[in-house]
Amino acid sequence: MNASELRSKTQDELNTLLNNAKKELFNLRFQKTTGELGNTARVRTVRRTIAKINTVLPEIIAAGGPVAAAPAKKEGKNEARKPAKKVASAEKKPAKKAPAKKTTKAGDK
Repeated sequence: MNASELRSKTQDELNTLLNNAKKELFNLRFQKTTGELGNTARVRTVRRTIAKINTVLPEIIAAGGPVAAAPAKKEGKNEARKPAKKVASAEKKPAKKAPAKKTTKAGDK
């Protein structure tokens, strides 16, 4: 289930889907522990479904109902992201140099 399908659902439907997905994940974890889990990829898909629902649910709550998905906006050549300006710091301290190593002559001990 993708996000656009989730956005077309009501808050109650999303809460029901979320509860069912959490129960399914709980059961899958038990199956994994007991060695009965055949499709291990299902755990990942259920976790991601829960994440999608948790992402869309606040949007629905804030809007007060199902939200129409906005079309994706493509950036043109001129609208590309510009690099951020560098802010000059008040004082730049010079880098500390490591102390010089003492060298000994061949005859000195």
